[in-house]
Amino acid sequence: MASGSLRIFGGIFATNGIPHFVKGITKDSYPCLFGNSSVPNLVAGWLSFVVAILFAYGTNIEQYPLASLVSGAVGVLLMGLFHAAGLAFGQKS
Repeated sequence: MASGSLRIFGGIFATNGIPHFVKGITKDSYPCLFGNSSVPNLVAGWLSFVVAILFAYGTNIEQYPLASLVSGAVGVLLMGLFHAAGLAFGQKS
């Protein structure tokens, strides 16, 4: 897989982890594939962050810092728009 794709997926996973992690540490219910309570959301958020780090590790950030920043930012924007549009699993628009 191309490095740009890995960076985009890294941004997607990092952004998707934010609402799950926040809802987990604040003990709020939030739709999640592992369950809607706080512990499954915390774990889902943490796993998303780990996967994002692994995607970033699989790219050559040092050699292409600008491409890494732009690709990661595109992934963040895509997942942010996905959540803002109410398309996430279990959300009502």
